Amino acid sequence: MFRNWKFGLVIVSWLLVIAVAGCGGGRKAIQVKGSDTMVNLGQAWAEDFMEINPAVSIAITGGGSGTGIAALLSGATDIAQASRNMEPKEIEQAKGKGINPKEIHVANDGITIVVNPANPVNKLTIQQLSDIFTGKTKNWKEVGGLDQKIVALSRERNSGTHVFFLEHVVKLGDKKNKNEFAPEVLMMPSSQAIVEEVKANPSAIGYVGLGYLTPKEKALAIAKDRSFAYVVPSIRTVTSKQYPISRSLLFYTNGEPSGEVKSFIDFVLSAAGQKIVLKMDFVPIK
Repeated sequence: MFRNWKFGLVIVSWLLVIAVAGCGGGRKAIQVKGSDTMVNLGQAWAEDFMEINPAVSIAITGGGSGTGIAALLSGATDIAQASRNMEPKEIEQAKGKGINPKEIHVANDGITIVVNPANPVNKLTIQQLSDIFTGKTKNWKEVGGLDQKIVALSRERNSGTHVFFLEHVVKLGDKKNKNEFAPEVLMMPSSQAIVEEVKANPSAIGYVGLGYLTPKEKALAIAKDRSFAYVVPSIRTVTSKQYPISRSLLFYTNGEPSGEVKSFIDFVLSAAGQKIVLKMDFVPIK
């Protein structure tokens, strides 16, 4: 009988171990999904936050702003990272599911137009960019470059950067404009894929967040039109709103954040969190 009692105690002990292990040893887990532009920034925030809050674990995954917003609507994430605003139809879908999206402005960014350093073109207007990505302009010689076919690169449609670029550049800031990306524009799975293609292809042109720019690509100076100054994207020109393709980077939560999620967001908005924004080559909100 004593032996049976001991055996039962061992079984109960093992069940307790399994239960604790299943709860992550008591660690609170936060899921953050969405914007590929923000994924490295989110990871940097998470690493510093977890260092001072070891009882909290944060998982950062990309997939695009649309993916993050869809995850918020399905209850699969605590925070959606987005490089665009939620669309009215997404907000309507959310409310239909009992979800109340709260938008939090966490950083700023300048969409950077990148070409290979061997490309002699240094500047373009928004209209010239629109003509390139709609297929009206097909050769670099039409905009002061070499006699080479332009290879235009875009993010995929699920990307917030794609949506922003479509509305503010391809459609020239007019949502009613019928301009669309030309069929020959190559849809790339990530900002890093655009960077790699531009580094390898002297005829390529693409767009990425400011934080993805390296010395192996050339950022073009952009003007609203020929009557405006051409401006190179930088932390200074995005902060001053001189650079014409600037945007906000956002978090979305279901209602007012609380608990560990609020603590993480408070950290992101703090002086320490905004220093990380600067370190990652994005633009702080203050």
